[in-house]
Amino acid sequence: MKRIGIYILLPFFIFSFSANAQEQKQRISLEDIVVKGTFMARSIWGINSMKNGETYTIQGRNGKIVEYEYLTGDEVRVVFSADDFDIPELQSFRGYTFSENEKKLMVATDVNPIYRYSFLASYYVYDVDSKSITPLSENGQQMMPAFSPDGSRVSFVRGNNLFIKDLTTGEEVQITSDGEFNHIINGAPDWVYEEEFALKTGFQWSPDSRRIAYYRFDEGHVKLYHMPFYVGNLYPEDYSFKYPKAGEENALVTINVYDTQSKTTTQMDIGPETDQYIARIKWTTNPGELSMLRINRLQNHLDILIANAETGQSKVLFTEVNERYIEEPTDSYPIFTDDGKYFIIPSERDGFNHIYIYGMDGKLNRQLTSGKDEVKTIYGYDLKNRMVYYNGYDGSPLRTAVFAVSLDGRKRSKLSEKAGTNSANFSNGFKYYMHFHSSLNQPSLVTLHNAKGKTIRVLEDNARLAETLASYELPQKELFTFTTSEGVELNGLMIKPIGFDENRKYPVMMYQYSGPGSQLVSDRFGMDWSDYLASEGYIVVCVDGRGTGGRGEEFKKMTYGNMGYYESIDQIETGKYLQSLPFVDSARIGIWGWSYGGYMSSLCLFKAPEVFSMAIAVAPVTNWRYYDTIYTERFMGLPQDNPSGYDDNSPTSHVDGLEGKLLLVHGSADDNVHVQNTFDLADRLIKAGKQFDMMIYPDKNHSIYGGNTRIQLYNLLTNYVKENL
Repeated sequence: MKRIGIYILLPFFIFSFSANAQEQKQRISLEDIVVKGTFMARSIWGINSMKNGETYTIQGRNGKIVEYEYLTGDEVRVVFSADDFDIPELQSFRGYTFSENEKKLMVATDVNPIYRYSFLASYYVYDVDSKSITPLSENGQQMMPAFSPDGSRVSFVRGNNLFIKDLTTGEEVQITSDGEFNHIINGAPDWVYEEEFALKTGFQWSPDSRRIAYYRFDEGHVKLYHMPFYVGNLYPEDYSFKYPKAGEENALVTINVYDTQSKTTTQMDIGPETDQYIARIKWTTNPGELSMLRINRLQNHLDILIANAETGQSKVLFTEVNERYIEEPTDSYPIFTDDGKYFIIPSERDGFNHIYIYGMDGKLNRQLTSGKDEVKTIYGYDLKNRMVYYNGYDGSPLRTAVFAVSLDGRKRSKLSEKAGTNSANFSNGFKYYMHFHSSLNQPSLVTLHNAKGKTIRVLEDNARLAETLASYELPQKELFTFTTSEGVELNGLMIKPIGFDENRKYPVMMYQYSGPGSQLVSDRFGMDWSDYLASEGYIVVCVDGRGTGGRGEEFKKMTYGNMGYYESIDQIETGKYLQSLPFVDSARIGIWGWSYGGYMSSLCLFKAPEVFSMAIAVAPVTNWRYYDTIYTERFMGLPQDNPSGYDDNSPTSHVDGLEGKLLLVHGSADDNVHVQNTFDLADRLIKAGKQFDMMIYPDKNHSIYGGNTRIQLYNLLTNYVKENL
């Protein structure tokens, strides 16, 4: 369950004007938020740093890929133009990838999404020097293609099998043959690995281009989930896929290495246990050694294995154990330094997420960061200057900054200067970086810097957005904290209506996500449906309760084994705190959320009818037994071992508490949080004699979008709020 973008997150800015000027200002419309993108901040997207570290490429809207200089911003050349070819589908190509030597690139056309990251497409390979282009394959669409490091071949997945295309001879070789839908997958992740480990590919080329390491998933024992598609079918079309629910069987995973010289396949030793996860595979700087990230079923024991690619024999390089759980790894875990001497990992072992460096003998070299300001993202390691660059919290869980720390731990510097939310996109070699800054009252500012933090030039200041916002009436936003009856200090965001009068009583709409490690409250730029509601006379409040991120391991992991318990207490405490405020109508407080947030909003409504008069639950989990193995068991353990943890805080167990108004919303083709969740809750409510409202979006997935869907959805939500709050 990735953190869903449940709002259209757009920027806002606060201005002060005279009363006469205010009368002439426009009011925020729902169309401004959902359809027009009126307040959309401009930014710099899709940056691809070239190998020289001096230039970058961007895909333009006109079917071109253009190279620019970092230092000046001047155009260097047009690398690729669809206009050069009489191939109509190239005009709308989506995404591109360079070979390592940048002599070739691949573009994707005719893209057909599958799940969160995966898709089928028809790829073309373009030769930069000869300016010629050829289809990657004419035998069917491809998935996840990747150049070999020497640029001579491309590997890809089709029909659950792995293929290699020789770009010199044009020969296409199939290296696996047992792939079968809903049974065997070679070279690509299954549904749950893709969703919960964010695994975007299932194979890796070795640095010397000789070998390919790949996943093999045997889904034979994984149970099917059946999902009908209704629209346009006389008889609904049934789509069935393997979805392991909590406590059920996962796919059996093996890791194989194919040798392109000997044309042989060797299975890597991942140990005798089969009920486990291999969350990542990654070649070390030694082309004959493959690292594999092994995690046990409960996800509280992690091993980095190093395998001999020729023999398959492996050894444990590093082990991490946690009494609750270990966070999901990223693609950069671990970072092997180019000199082959070290690897770098994040860890919460001291109670906060920090950076550690180890030797390739598995021995700890040093802890590079410490304190309560946790590390969020490791950008990478600069071998030349022996620096590690990262993003971390900056004196508060509400603010982040860009940092650099030397490999010996002696030098640490903050590269970002302005308080708020900061991030960076570094060039190859770390000579330059694009810096992205925003804060609660400032639109996004994008600037270019050198590695020491010196500003070179402004790339985007969003002056045009500021002009647009100057013509609108905008609500007032403020960050706040309050202390619960248990003595827990929580961070919140409050949006007050236009023309706020502290002597009036206002209805309140609360929103939240609340999932483990998530964070919605921060000093950052944003404008969404909440701002529209505030412009319509509602106070909107968001509070990050216990279980959310940025405040250390104990605050985040205290919800382990009992999801929903502490989170609902804190949202109910928020509601009670708001009831105590003189400008809040204590009888008119609602709460809403999407996905985990929908789970929480329905649970809070049922548990605290004296606080909440209505709730909206979009795509909610209603019983954790219905959700997938990796996410659910990471935070709850197995349902066989923890039945009360699963059941005690499920909304389905609290339907008798419903007294207010409830709207359930779900997409019938939600492959992530199945509509079964909403149907089960609806059935329990009906049996309990409770009245509620429900909207099912035919054939829509977890994000509920497409065509006219989003504006219809937000009109539905808006009307429900206005009628019941």
